[in-house]
Amino acid sequence: MTLRRSLPLLLLAATTGATVLAQTAAPSTDLNARFANGIVAVAEEKIITVADVNREVAPLLPQIQREARNEKEYNEKVEQLYDSVIQELIDRVLIIKEFRKKKDGDNQRHIPDSYIDSDIAQRQTDQFDNDRSKFLSYLRSRGTTIREFRKEVEEEIIYRYMQGQQRKSQSVVSPVRLENFYNENKDQFYEEDKAHLRMIQLTRTDDATDDQLKAQADAILTRFRNGEKFEDLAKEFSNGANRSKGGDWGWQKRSDLVKAYSDPLFALKKGEVTAPIVLPEGCFILFAEDRKFAGIQPIDEVRDQIERILVAQMTRSGQEHWLERLRRNGYVKHY
Repeated sequence: MTLRRSLPLLLLAATTGATVLAQTAAPSTDLNARFANGIVAVAEEKIITVADVNREVAPLLPQIQREARNEKEYNEKVEQLYDSVIQELIDRVLIIKEFRKKKDGDNQRHIPDSYIDSDIAQRQTDQFDNDRSKFLSYLRSRGTTIREFRKEVEEEIIYRYMQGQQRKSQSVVSPVRLENFYNENKDQFYEEDKAHLRMIQLTRTDDATDDQLKAQADAILTRFRNGEKFEDLAKEFSNGANRSKGGDWGWQKRSDLVKAYSDPLFALKKGEVTAPIVLPEGCFILFAEDRKFAGIQPIDEVRDQIERILVAQMTRSGQEHWLERLRRNGYVKHY
């Protein structure tokens, strides 16, 4: 979930595009009822209020309203969203504390003012048509001063930076771990027959006979066998949509094609061409520019894919362990 402090304040009871469901059935998790004093939690010195949570939840409610099949499911999803947002707001405070307690040399780490100024200027452009009066009006509607808003922006920058650093720390996968994953999950890398297909399509005109189409195709094949590139012949003769690309249809699996094409194509080896295939709609010549045969893909072909899988796993695990440590060492009080 992405925190959205930069969005204008929206009241839960007045979310735009509200459905009848939202109008007739308020969420079972009414924060004002759960937290009568308006305080949801305290993390370190930061008080997290009902207004803070509502500001994050409000932009996400329309999607829940669209997806919920009934009132019960809607209320359950909203309750989960509230709990998730509350935890994320707490984690945010702990992450910012982690940033501030470290030092660069003898000085506490901080975000340069120029970064904050640039971020605020970009928000004014993107959200307020570069109109400072609209921006200031928005701050007044929230009861927020410029100084308070600058602190919010600074904390957002810190939050993004710290998450990015955490992801970066989990981005190196050892060759041994990669090979172990491959050996333990080879079934994931099974691949059926594939052919890199180029095709010349000779569209049938109203008066064209099968013999005429075949004769035209045979003449093209003669030029191919005399050394001309299939790609160049496709650009010259094909009536197909991919003519400008030399009739290139990319990698095709047997299951991607109808039998009239798949049977002759997958009888070819790399660099071979079919005889003319005459069909009611025209005549077709298929060329196997390359072939891959069914089987487990070699590790070198899936190394990048495995690395992405492992980085994602490591990032999720590392993030959770990191947050668990921050929660364990921080002060948090739930209301």
